[in-house]
Amino acid sequence: MPAGSDKKRERQYEHIKENALEHGVSERRAKEIAARTVNKERARSGEAQSPGEVSTRDPKSAARRGGERSRSGPQGPTKDQLYEEARKKHIDGRSHMNKEELRKALGR
Repeated sequence: MPAGSDKKRERQYEHIKENALEHGVSERRAKEIAARTVNKERARSGEAQSPGEVSTRDPKSAARRGGERSRSGPQGPTKDQLYEEARKKHIDGRSHMNKEELRKALGR
């Protein structure tokens, strides 16, 4: 548990750790995920003594993002992420494609 945390953050840490364990993550990795998440949330809410720059400028909290930046989250990358990748690869017709068509054009 990160030092200087209150009861709310302790509950949050335990919840995240237990969830990670249920998903087959090792004990060590589950603790790391939970600690990093709690520390970031503390920084964003002003509870941390020295918040990192990225933690405070990120427009969405980790809980609200829901894996959208993981490139493999709940349903994989978002349509916007696929579109940007297709744009970088100069795929023609990308603006008229739906998410599944973008996936196929990118070879996923």
